[in-house]
Amino acid sequence: MHPFLLVFLGGGLGAVLRHGAGVIAVRALGTQFPYGTLAVNVVGALVMGAAVAWFGARGELSSPLRLFLTTGLLGGFTTFSAFSLETVLLYERGQAGLALLYVLASVVVCVGALVAGMALVKALPA
Repeated sequence: MHPFLLVFLGGGLGAVLRHGAGVIAVRALGTQFPYGTLAVNVVGALVMGAAVAWFGARGELSSPLRLFLTTGLLGGFTTFSAFSLETVLLYERGQAGLALLYVLASVVVCVGALVAGMALVKALPA
């Protein structure tokens, strides 16, 4: 199967799972805090860590299945899992300063970009 199709299918499934988790969290815990997003990010990071360690230690899954699970399913479920993996890989390569810069830049720049995008749309004529 073509790699883009694998990512597409896994990503769609991951997005559906993310939406379901959000709905469950809102129904169970309300909307005062983004519990669903936090839960998805934690679970996604946990599963990404387990998957990467499993593939690294055993290498038993085929490359297409790894692509489906990590980039597709987990990428659709939460990109925070990829962000977390990239941060840890930088740290493990002895680039702790770069890992910290990546974390700070990702959070500050992404939140800033969101605010800028909102401001741009609000400035448009009605």
